[in-house]
Amino acid sequence: MEFKQVTLENLSTEHICCAISDKKGENCVASKKAWMKERLKEGLVFNKLDVRGKVFIEYIPAEKAWYPIIAEGYMVIDCLWVSGQYKGQGYGDLLLEQCIADSQAKGKKGIVALSSQKKMPFLSDPKYLKHKGFQIADTAEPYFELLYLPFEKESDIPRIKENAKKGVISEPGLVLYYTNQCPHTDKYVPVFAETVKNYGLECKLYHINTKEAAQSAPAPFTTYALFYNGKFVTNEILSEKSFAKLWQKLNHPI
Repeated sequence: MEFKQVTLENLSTEHICCAISDKKGENCVASKKAWMKERLKEGLVFNKLDVRGKVFIEYIPAEKAWYPIIAEGYMVIDCLWVSGQYKGQGYGDLLLEQCIADSQAKGKKGIVALSSQKKMPFLSDPKYLKHKGFQIADTAEPYFELLYLPFEKESDIPRIKENAKKGVISEPGLVLYYTNQCPHTDKYVPVFAETVKNYGLECKLYHINTKEAAQSAPAPFTTYALFYNGKFVTNEILSEKSFAKLWQKLNHPI
């Protein structure tokens, strides 16, 4: 099997892996592709196995990344995903190796990935990356780890911006920050908003639609960051059921 890179020339016709199983995901795909179109102009790379499956890596120069991090000269992995029948066949290793080779060829200092203390949905697997030589560069509340793989020993150590370190905001109630970096936000943010409304609650939604806003966000993971009464709660993109479980966990039984 061969790998294929999504480019400005083939973006309109190529599938983007992470939303292909969603039969009602046309709008989600469109929002992600619109986001990608602008990022491809800024150096984003989307490399995938040439199959209709979730086997891909997406990365971008840190200066253009939609994360509140300082990692000048590094490449940032947005997502590395191998699922289903393609697991355990070495495709993740190959995608990462290609990312490393490409980043070195472009003169980068190393690679950065946002992860967590233990494996969490939508974040890079810390066990896998540490096995591949990644080290902890910085941390942020409540569980985020910024991992990096330097190409030279003297490379600067990346860090998370102070505005995203503490996982707190001043606004009360439910507050959600999100971007279109993941196609699933286009589908599930409206679901979340409607679910909250059905419970008689209110939620303030902040759609992050610029790199500058993302780099100034109050949480390291800008794709989806939910706060409740001033504290970060989760980065997991919530369905109606998963929100119900979370709300009960927050001592508010439905």
